[in-house]
Amino acid sequence: MKKVRIGVLGAYRGTSMINYCKRADHAEVVAICDKNPEALDAQRAATEGLNITFYDHFDKFIEHDMDAVVLANYANEHAPFAIRCLKKGLHVFSEVLPVQNMKEAVELVEAVEESGLVYAYGENYCYMPAPYEMKKLYASGEIGEFEYGEGEYIHNCEPIWPSITYGEEDHWRNRMYATFYCTHSLGPIIHATGLRPVSVVGFEGTKNARRLRSGGKGGQFGIEMVTLENGGIVKSIHGDLYRDSIWYTMYGSLGRMECGREDARDGHIGKIYINKDEYDGGYETVSLRSYCPEHAPADDVAGFGHGGSDFFSMYYFIKQILGDADADTIDVYEALDMFLPGLFAYRSVLAGGIPMAIPNLRNKDERDAWRGDTACTDPAAAGDMLLPTFSKGTPEIPQEVYDRQAALWAEECQKAEGTYRQAALTQGSK
Repeated sequence: MKKVRIGVLGAYRGTSMINYCKRADHAEVVAICDKNPEALDAQRAATEGLNITFYDHFDKFIEHDMDAVVLANYANEHAPFAIRCLKKGLHVFSEVLPVQNMKEAVELVEAVEESGLVYAYGENYCYMPAPYEMKKLYASGEIGEFEYGEGEYIHNCEPIWPSITYGEEDHWRNRMYATFYCTHSLGPIIHATGLRPVSVVGFEGTKNARRLRSGGKGGQFGIEMVTLENGGIVKSIHGDLYRDSIWYTMYGSLGRMECGREDARDGHIGKIYINKDEYDGGYETVSLRSYCPEHAPADDVAGFGHGGSDFFSMYYFIKQILGDADADTIDVYEALDMFLPGLFAYRSVLAGGIPMAIPNLRNKDERDAWRGDTACTDPAAAGDMLLPTFSKGTPEIPQEVYDRQAALWAEECQKAEGTYRQAALTQGSK
């Protein structure tokens, strides 16, 4: 079998993709790029004996002889690198998020279309056992027509903030607005139903001491109330509430299906519950069942994070490159269906909570209106359209907050005698 030659940009989060290629018989890593010398050193040690070239600059990395690139760099920087790779003739696997403003969205769509290459979005939560089973069941008509759903991705990051922001005041996590990181909560429902979002109303969680003492400048959490093209509604919530929660539920015209709650300690994201009737109005035909779905043999996904979903996002990407028309990847249009509700939800927040229409960039006629729209909270990308990170204005956070975060990061590294970063590699943080 031909092996697809993969280059990986981002040696921390990229570890998961590198590990996939170590075990796969249809892919191999040939190049790794990162600006952090310690990250490169750790990967050299972890991949000893493999024929891999290491780079500390993207301009040299992109010239390497390879077929595809995994973008596992910072979440606000994927689009420019994806566009460069596509124009270079390289297939792209992009980690979350796909873009950070509408200008990037238009340019990314057109780069994919012009190249004819594979662009796969790495929204791995879509491939967790229960959400992926929901996709299969919905396609079979199990719960009828979608009417309402909820997706939660709650992750209190305060305990790990030093190890994911390093005390950098302008780290993307410190500058993101409340509804920015929405595709973990919304994505699995979009992927399961195949329905396009058409409008959104956004809500911003208020700031509190926990957020401020970490150095985050956005709202504590975000909510998107999204209307889909069939009239169904999705509530998407994500952010730094105190206790973690990953949970999805879908209501249809015949019943409901959902995954287990984390606190129930009964399978969680690996278990699905179904409560439905045989036909609309057939209340006497109700059936209740629950089970732990299998998406692949346990040996295939063993050791891969996020409920094994890190395995499948790469697996389908490689399969599509090799010509499998049925490979279940998330293309550029669906990636934007998952992300744009968060972007426009924040515009809704800034406008006082009014509904916002979500552009459909599949339609070329809609693109020109957004071609020059750089509005976002990243100064490097926004130019003169810079948005505040919080609806009441970007807060002033004392430098000592970031100094403390940097000191905590340094202390963690020192305590572990240099192995902390290796642990971060193993976990695939970025």
